[in-house]
Amino acid sequence: MSECIQITGANFETEVLQSPVPVLLDFWAAWCGPCKMIGPVVEKLAGEYDGRLRVGKVNVDDESDLASRHGIVSIPTLIVYNEGNIVNQTAGAVPKQNIEALFRDLV
Repeated sequence: MSECIQITGANFETEVLQSPVPVLLDFWAAWCGPCKMIGPVVEKLAGEYDGRLRVGKVNVDDESDLASRHGIVSIPTLIVYNEGNIVNQTAGAVPKQNIEALFRDLV
């Protein structure tokens, strides 16, 4: 079962922009209630789509530069990258099927 990758400023280009498969990024914080609600769902998706989708988590408290570069004003925010480009995103604690809809056509 695949695990979520901790995305930082140091590994963003390699893990996200140069990824051979689409990437789902979860911008979250430890103190965020809605983030805690969708966290297990995001982690489950990492296992379900292992090999077809890379799942990364960005702690906005630790990686404020990355959050700022992405214009994150609300968390959780989920962003899908494909071939180095943002192709979809949503904010808030959304159901699993809504998250899957962000990348379903890419995997």
